[in-house]
This record gives sequence, structure tokens and C-alpha cells, in this order.
Amino acid sequence: MTRFSTTNESEAVVAADRSKIWAVLTDPVLLPKLTPLLRSIDADGDIWRWHMMRLAVLGVGITPTFTERMRFDEGRRIDYTHEPPPGVSEFTGAEGWYALADAPGGTRLGISLTLHVELPLSRLLTPAVLAVMNATLQRTGDRFTANLLRHLGAEEVVG
Repeated sequence: MTRFSTTNESEAVVAADRSKIWAVLTDPVLLPKLTPLLRSIDADGDIWRWHMMRLAVLGVGITPTFTERMRFDEGRRIDYTHEPPPGVSEFTGAEGWYALADAPGGTRLGISLTLHVELPLSRLLTPAVLAVMNATLQRTGDRFTANLLRHLGAEEVVG
């Protein structure tokens, strides 16, 4: 098994109140409705188990499920760290954060996501695997943003 990792970061000002964005980002029932490829989240306090749809990476099919410890700084920041249950091996995981701050015209929303996956592929395929991972993360992020804005009845503030 080879471990592949990639990071995607973005920031935007959203024309919506910080508390409304916070409510979306902390709702494990709503998030899968807004996030492509995410089937469901099982939340047990600050431990969230994320269930993704089946994906193909260079001919290898995976259905990622991974466990994250969520740390909430009310209304300001969410940090998450991959933390599988004791004795459980998970081949996919994520690390990252959401940061929210008041900004002219709305809320500044920053997102950082590092995704890792272990696949039965040669390390020589790293450039190809990362290209697939990066394209998938970018499309998923773009669609999540569009869905979030539509849900909030908001738009991104340009300028």
C-alpha cells in the first residue's frame, strides 16, 4: 500500500451572517446534502465518521469511510484530525480546518483540507494519483461552495 496525500486551501467572503454559515458547517445531517461524494456522517459528540460514495482512482475502486475528531471553537473555527477507533485501520483520512471571521459584506470563510488515502498502487504513479485527487477535491469544493451559497441564499463577495 502506498500513501498519497494532497492539500486544498481556499478562502472567500460570503454575503451571509457568520452564525448561519457556522450552523451549516456543524450540521452532520445537512453537510452530506451539500457536499458531493459525501453519503452521510455519523456524529457522536466530537467524533464524526464520514461515509463517502464509491470512487475510482486509476482503476482501483474505494468506498472511503474515515473517523475525525472535531474541535469546535464556537462560531470561529473547526479543526478536524483523523482519529480511527482503537484497533481499526482506515485507509483514508483528513486533516484540516474551517475558519470564520466577520468581514465587510459578510463572513470570511477559510477552508484547509489535507486528504490522504492508501492504495495498492506503485509510488511511481504518484503524479497521476495526485492529479485525480486534486481534480476531485477541486470539483467537490466548487460544488460544495455553490450548494452552500444556494442554501444560504447568499453570494460570494468579490473585491
